[in-house]
Amino acid sequence: MRQQAWRDLVGTALGPGVHGVDLGEAAARVVWSALVEPGDGVAGALLAACGAERALRAVEGAIGTGDAGLRGLLWTALEDDVAGADDPDALGTALRAAVGRWGPRLRARRPADTVGAALAVGARLLVPGAPGWPDRVDDLGPHAPVVLWAIGTRADDPATLAVVGSRANTVAGAEAAAEITSAAADSGCAVVSGGAYGIDAVAHRVALAAGATTVAVLAGGIDQLYPVGNTDLLRTVARQGRLLAESPPGTRPSRWRFLARNRLIAALGDATVVVEAGARSGALNTAHHAAQLGRPVFAVPGAFSSSASVGCHRLVADGRAQIVVRPDDPVRAVVAETSVADVPAPGSCSPDGREHDDPRRAGTARHRARTDPLVGARTDPEVLRVLDALGRRPLVEPEIVVRSGMSQAEVADALALAELQGLVVHIGGGWARA
Repeated sequence: MRQQAWRDLVGTALGPGVHGVDLGEAAARVVWSALVEPGDGVAGALLAACGAERALRAVEGAIGTGDAGLRGLLWTALEDDVAGADDPDALGTALRAAVGRWGPRLRARRPADTVGAALAVGARLLVPGAPGWPDRVDDLGPHAPVVLWAIGTRADDPATLAVVGSRANTVAGAEAAAEITSAAADSGCAVVSGGAYGIDAVAHRVALAAGATTVAVLAGGIDQLYPVGNTDLLRTVARQGRLLAESPPGTRPSRWRFLARNRLIAALGDATVVVEAGARSGALNTAHHAAQLGRPVFAVPGAFSSSASVGCHRLVADGRAQIVVRPDDPVRAVVAETSVADVPAPGSCSPDGREHDDPRRAGTARHRARTDPLVGARTDPEVLRVLDALGRRPLVEPEIVVRSGMSQAEVADALALAELQGLVVHIGGGWARA
């Protein structure tokens, strides 16, 4: 596709009435969004330092020729934004690893297909500085999304509450989520969550019923409505509220992308309330990101014996969350804008943390231990990414590199570790889950 036609396509994706947006920068950001995994701090710092177009040219030049050009760009502009920026050797190592991650996807890029797939489902492209871009996510610094894809209203709400919690909620948890969401709606607040089963779904449904704006942040592409059981709910959110995704259309939800998605939920909320959370709930990861951003965090207490409240109790006991005594406690914090303006630098807000519980694995922890080979294993983030990248047929390493967004060396190390743990097998030159 010719350059002008490509820019015109990006302009179409941005939507009518968008003025003052550099189409070249927006187009380069679309390409970047397909190269990097969510929350890539090296990419974010590079784009902030020299712009998306210049950074893309530098990466194209660095592939196969080393990272000297990239290092020069970063050295003068980034200072402490990238780990090791004050150490030439460490910076060079970080950049070589990054180029190793980005290179395979750069060669396989099809950005026009990405935009076409978004337009096919009625999604708009959002870039920093353009109408509809949620400025709150800029607080993530180098870990902010490169682009966002959106379906639904502009949702320029002055106050937003993030409501998160367990997917396997209790009746009491659902009631608490409903009361808190109702209080938010009555106060004119928008409600943001992750569209999952359990507490997320309750928050979205109550907000919709109350006529409040609700935003669901997806862990995959904007065309990947997940979980499938919430498809109708997510379609309703798209019509009456807003769906957001940072990964390109067609990107499958995966464990590490759920964790990366949580930082967006935390950033979009002026405060975060955890209604129920088990000891390993992904909602705790969202609370962690909110705290790192200096946003108020609340937790709903439960019964001493309730495993669904262990995470909430831990947040309160550790002083990382305020206890919710009344349903409007989190809302009052949002409306009063109690979070300070000069929040701590979010440099450590990388998308990491524990994996989500899955209510579809019904039954006790003992049942999950029998059915999930990852329970009790050393679930390194790289191993999880490789396992999520594997499909039904054996894949060769270059395919895994592209699917996972990792470098060839990182994939090789992760496969070796996974093989030792009995999680993968080598079949006919390819790799598959054991």
